[in-house]
Amino acid sequence: MRLLFLFVVLPAVELALLIEVGRLIGTPGTLALIVLTGMFGASLARRQGLAVIRDIQTESAAGRLPAESLVDGAMILVAGALLVTPGVLTDAVGFACLVPGARRIVKRVVWRAVEQAMRDGRVHVVGDFGQGPGGGPGTTVVDIEAEPVRSSSPKPSDKGTEGP
Repeated sequence: MRLLFLFVVLPAVELALLIEVGRLIGTPGTLALIVLTGMFGASLARRQGLAVIRDIQTESAAGRLPAESLVDGAMILVAGALLVTPGVLTDAVGFACLVPGARRIVKRVVWRAVEQAMRDGRVHVVGDFGQGPGGGPGTTVVDIEAEPVRSSSPKPSDKGTEGP
């Protein structure tokens, strides 16, 4: 269903919005809007991306995990991809991901979804906390596995499972 949305519904909505914008400002204006938002968005994403890279380097040099900066970097990367994709809706979402306040809101929503998926058993976190591959203290490895779960399928019961 998500792929249907991504490859059919989203492009159809984008096309309809571009047609409406074209009616309002004309074809040359619409084409100029597409080119300008792409150029401006790519420039803004580049500038913010470089700032995030500096933050990641600073946090790493201080011995801290740059988790927040890594998430910001991922969101800026997605924003850049959305902004160079022609479309009104993708541009709006892309620019929203470049606004720090909007990014904080999106991060909260995504984090809550991940927490809920963990509670529901759809996402499993397995880690070696404290002793990493090199055996050194303070090394943390987190391995996340996700398995698709159909909500309509019945949950397995404990019937028929006997202890040793």
